[in-house]
Parts: sequence; structure tokens; C-alpha cells
Amino acid sequence: MRPPWWRDVALLPSAISGITLAMGYTLEWSGLGVPALVFQWVALIAGAYTFVPGAVRRLVRGRLGVGLLMTIAAVGAVALGHVGEAAALAFLFSLAEALEDRAMDRAKEGLRALLSLIPDTVRVSRLSGDVTIPAADVRELDLLVVGAGERVGTDGVVVDGRSSVDTSAVTGESIPVAVGPGDAVPAGSINGSGTLRIEATADGRDNSLTQIVALVEQAHARKGERARLADRIARPLVPIVLIVAALVAVFGFVVGDPSTWLERALVVLVAASPCALAIAVPVTVISAIGSASKLGVIIKSGEAFEQLGTIRQIALDKTGTLTRNEPRVVDVRSSPDVGRERVLELAAAVEVGSTHPLAAAILAAAPARPAATGVVEDAGHGLTGLVDGAEVRVGNTRWLSPGVLAGDAETLAAEGMTVVVVQVDGEVVGLIGIRDELRPEAAETVRMLTDQGIRPVMLTGDNTRTAQALAAQAGITEVRAEQLPADKATAVTQMLTDAPTAMVGDGINDAPALATATVGIAMGVTGSAAAVESADVAFTGQDLRLLPMAFAHARRGRRIMTWNIGLALAIIIGLFPLALFGVLGLAGVVLVHEIAEVVVILNGVRAARRPARAKTAELLSGTPEPARV
Repeated sequence: MRPPWWRDVALLPSAISGITLAMGYTLEWSGLGVPALVFQWVALIAGAYTFVPGAVRRLVRGRLGVGLLMTIAAVGAVALGHVGEAAALAFLFSLAEALEDRAMDRAKEGLRALLSLIPDTVRVSRLSGDVTIPAADVRELDLLVVGAGERVGTDGVVVDGRSSVDTSAVTGESIPVAVGPGDAVPAGSINGSGTLRIEATADGRDNSLTQIVALVEQAHARKGERARLADRIARPLVPIVLIVAALVAVFGFVVGDPSTWLERALVVLVAASPCALAIAVPVTVISAIGSASKLGVIIKSGEAFEQLGTIRQIALDKTGTLTRNEPRVVDVRSSPDVGRERVLELAAAVEVGSTHPLAAAILAAAPARPAATGVVEDAGHGLTGLVDGAEVRVGNTRWLSPGVLAGDAETLAAEGMTVVVVQVDGEVVGLIGIRDELRPEAAETVRMLTDQGIRPVMLTGDNTRTAQALAAQAGITEVRAEQLPADKATAVTQMLTDAPTAMVGDGINDAPALATATVGIAMGVTGSAAAVESADVAFTGQDLRLLPMAFAHARRGRRIMTWNIGLALAIIIGLFPLALFGVLGLAGVVLVHEIAEVVVILNGVRAARRPARAKTAELLSGTPEPARV
């Protein structure tokens, strides 16, 4: 944990340097030359201690850096008798370096905090009774016993007990979620008032939280466009500055005034050093990515973060992204002599052994059902069985004609439902309309994206009629239905010719499109491994409203990075002629340069501020925002 700044040992050399420098100048102004010089030397040594050894080590390995420029400038100033100016340079540069390190540590704290959500020990149920073991020793299929108020040690599924769990620190969802047998629970979530028995679905060392941290840490390995731009400018600038300073010094010997021009060469060395430019982007990127992770938005790289801020189009998968991926019975139409409940009971009786997703929806709608015998499945069409001595057939409209209920079948299909026909002894007795319902926040998310100037497009493998019905409910006007995985990738490629495009999906079939898009976004970091691997961004939760928030966060970060780069370049361009023509001396240039560096650091840290903090809490708590007039 990062200590308060007044107890941070890393700031001690800078503190010593600053205090002794102030005392040295005070004594100098008082006319006490020798004591003043002693304090200035102490200030110089304390400040130089933080960067000179590192600069020398890098030089030995053949690498030039900003620290080398500062080292040469300090040595030169001492050689010319300006110990006070050299001490001021060392103090300000060491302070800027320490502040940069502290800013980086602060930005990374959020990632380390995620791992701290996993408890040190957990209770595991054994044949001999409950035992306490280190959380890291948990293995898949272990049975965890989680009491009230305790954290869950790894990902798992509830097998016994009912409670509510707080997943806000992991998924960003602020409302506790009710869980019971069969419900998944992520590592790091906090149990409510009931005791749960949870079967581990992941090892203690390899669960959703450790995956999240691993994904975010990839951000340090890949740099974005602006980071590369800053590097491209900063790297060659160091040797160029050294050459220019050397030429200025040579010019002094040519004109016969070496002392004046040697001093100016040192000032030029400091004025043109790319200190601020070197840190303009990294501190911003790391701050922003660390902040996004607390919202449940895992950004894998600086490049992905920057590209996220350029998006103008978004392709949304339907199933599992815009919808819940939980088909439900929405409507039942029956013949006059058979009631709605009887239609569901007959269908459920023959569907009881089926593994089809639609069968699960029918069974959930008819928990009480008669027994069926002799059930035979016609793959891709439906099932046939005997219920109370009557032959019952349940299947799709391609296999069984809706007959007298054809009009109702058209109506259900037009509303985006999959129609299941129920037949008894060859007569149609009813229709069951099943639909994978939209997420409750889908329409609001689409509106928020549109307000940001991002054009939404639905990409789905579902049939055109169902896709268009659901798209209309969500407010999406452009739909591409009946898309195979390769078709989705092709569609994204076509969209990329118009503008930067994001693709949002959660399944294996979305992986090609996710990899093709400017930014691929996987819904649910613990979902399809192929989707998460192909994506540049992953959401730990399922709330779609994080999409527009993530885009707003990235756009703001890009603006901060651009401002930082512009300021860093402006400082170099502005100070260079002032230093070259002697308008500013070494102390003035050092002061301006290091103040600019501190400003850049503080501005970069601003990227850690999450967008619309109050609005985020309001939206994720389920409270709708006021309508705009």
C-alpha cells in the first residue's frame, strides 16, 4: 500500500535536497559563503543520488536518457562554479521523478487492490468436516463454505443455500445480487446474510480476478499511438540535444568566448531535454486503465485504450449481448377447447428430456406437468411422445403447420418470438412464443451511444424477423441478420472502411469479428475464452451502460494525452531560443522545465477520474436518468 506522501521514503532524498538547498540560499544571501556552499553540495548530492547512478548504468548498456542530460548539465554547472544552480537542477529533477513514480504507483494500486479482494484463507467442506486452507490451495470442484459477510475465495456455483452477494468491487454492479443453487458467484464477491456452499469452478490461483489483473497488466507491454509518438520524438531528441549542446560549446571557442557559450550549452541541454514528453502519455494511460478496471472495464493495452476513444460505429451481437441469453416463454396461443396451461403442460411433458435451450424455457414455464412415454426426437424439428394416451408432437413451424392458428403464428414471429407448435393426435392445440428478451438497459444504452455520435449496428446469426423485432425495441435501425462467424467479420471489415468500429460479443462465434474490429469488446471476462482472447477490452459485468461510459472515459484520456504532448513540445520549443540567446539562465530554465513536468504528471493523473461518477452509480443501481428535453 502506498504510504502518505509525508511518510514516503522515496520522497526523502528530494526532501533533503530541497531543505538543504533552501538553507544554502538563505546562508548565501546572509553573506555566509562557506556554510552556504556546504549546504548546496548536500542538496546536490541528495538530489543527484536519485538519477545519476541510473543514468550511468543505462549509458554503460548503450542507452541514452533524460537523466544523462541532467547529469551532464549538473557536472558542467559545477565545473563552471555554479554549485547552487546544479543543486537546484538536481532537486527539481529528482522531485519530478519521485512524483512520476508516485503517480504511477497510485495508478497501479487499483490492480493490486483487486487481488486483495481474495481472502487469505477459506473454509472447505471435507468428509471429516470443514477445514480452513489457504485460498491459493483451492482446487476446482472443492466445496467452499462461505459464511455471512465473508468473501468468496474463487469462482464457483452455489450448490446449497440462498443469500445475496455484493459483486460491486469485481463487476461494478452496485446492487447486491440474490443467488441460490445453480447461480454463479465470482471470486472476491462478498456474501450477504446467509451461508452458502459453493462448488469451485476455478483454482484459487487462476480465477476471474487473477485473469483480470493479468489482462490489465498487458497494458504496460503495448503502447498506443500517442505513446509511440511521444517515444518517437523523445528517443532521437536526447542525442540531438547532446549534439546541439556540443555545437554551441564549440561555437564559443570559435568566437573566443568559451565560458559564456559553455554555460549556454548547458542551459540548452536542459531546455531541450524531453523530460515531460517522456512521461506525457504513460502516466495518463496507466491512470486511465487502472480507473476503468474499477468500473469493471478491463482494457488490455494502451493501444486499445487510445483506439477506444476514436470509435464512431459499434457492431453489437444480439444473443448474450443485447439479450439475456435466457430464452423465456413470452406468449401462449391456444385453440378454444384447450387452455393455456394445458398447452404448456403437454409441451413440457415431451420436452422434459431435451437439452435444447427452448426446452428449458418451456420446462421453466410449466413446473407441474404429466409424464410422457415413448418420446422420440426428430433432430432439428421437434419431439413426439404419448401423454395420457394421446400422441403429442412439439416442434417448429417448418415441421408442424400452425393450421388454424397460422395468423397467431405470424403475429408472434413478427414480435421477435420463436414459435413452437403443439399438436395432439394430429390437431394443433396451441402455439408457444419463446423469446430471448432484451436486457432492460439495452434501449438506454443505444440512446446513450447515439448521443455520443456512435452509430449502432446489430450483427446476429438469428433470423431476420426476430432480429428486426428486437432491434426495433432497442432503437437500432440497421440490422444484419443470419450472419455466420465469417459473415460477421466481413461485415465489420466493411464498416471499418467508413469509420473506426468496435465489435461487442460474448461467444466463440464472435471471435473473428472481435479480432477484426478496431476495438473488440468481450461481454463478461469469464465468458467464452475465445471471445476474451480475441478482444481488446473485456467487461467483468454485464451492464451494457458501461459501453458509453467506457467510450467517454477513453475520449477524455485521449484529450489529456494530446494536451500533455502539446505542452511538452511547447516547453521545448519555447525554452530553446531563450536558452540559446542567454535570455534565461540555468536556474530559470530548470525551474520552468520541472514545473512543466509536474503539471504534465498531475494532468495525466486526472485521467484516473471516472466519468460521470454520480451518474455511474445512479445507472448501475438501476435508477433511470431523467428524460432530456
